[in-house]
Amino acid sequence: MATFDLYQTITDQIIRSIEAGTPAWRKPWTGEAGGAPFPRRANGEYYRGINVLMLWLAAEENGYRSAYWFTYRQAQEAGGQVRKGEKSSTVVKYGTVDRKDEDTGADKRVPYLKAYRVFNAEQIDGLPADFQAKPADPARDLGTEADAELDAFFAGTGADIRHSDEPRAYYVPGEDYIHMPPVATFHSAGGYYATLAHEATHWTGHKSRLDRFGRFTDRKAVAFEELVAEVGNCMVCASLGLTPDFDQSAAYLKSWLRALADDKRLIFKAASEAQKAADWLLKAASTDEADATEDRAAA
Repeated sequence: MATFDLYQTITDQIIRSIEAGTPAWRKPWTGEAGGAPFPRRANGEYYRGINVLMLWLAAEENGYRSAYWFTYRQAQEAGGQVRKGEKSSTVVKYGTVDRKDEDTGADKRVPYLKAYRVFNAEQIDGLPADFQAKPADPARDLGTEADAELDAFFAGTGADIRHSDEPRAYYVPGEDYIHMPPVATFHSAGGYYATLAHEATHWTGHKSRLDRFGRFTDRKAVAFEELVAEVGNCMVCASLGLTPDFDQSAAYLKSWLRALADDKRLIFKAASEAQKAADWLLKAASTDEADATEDRAAA
């Protein structure tokens, strides 16, 4: 009997979504009737890493708009009941178990990955109204001018952002700066900031920050880094109410597919690194804003 391989099963699902043109992270989570926000547990905590991608994919496939996901027991404890015939979605839990090393007899902690099943609030009858999907907001139209609030957010990260008339957006690791074309050259300001979010995710990989470039150096590193940047871009954009930038070439998509096919754990690593990058940017910007607020209060 074949052994169930959770890593392979989830990787295969992600590969199918990429091949179909609808990767789990490629839906804008604002301004669309079928869009879903960041997934949350029954207690309100946000899911992280690979679980974000898995539940975004499940929400897209089934049209769920509620952010909340419950185990069967949690639904009952909240006063609800999963409707008959509803199919669950998979999330995973990381953990460790203590075991004896067979060679040395020493205690060691062995990591494990466990799957469990959850249901979206829209599959459950009788839940309080707070768990249901909120009415869809219209898409945020920033127009073609800079947005002061978003400018402040990216300035707050501390990134060195340079502009010129060169019509390319990129990050230069050796000199540690981001290059952007002027905002006026973009069709919308939203497109500008979404592109900047992608490059800012790359920027977090520098050795002075998350040191991602130093830790991932094999032949798949380029495809891996672009996958991290795209997923991280979506996590940042979802937090800022922006539509993510998806201006990636077919060559990138093919390289991602090859890398995922070669390494069934790669999407887990990419989701984890993307989460770290998004956390880093959001924390850096919020810290800077808090400092600025404190300075203004003291003035």
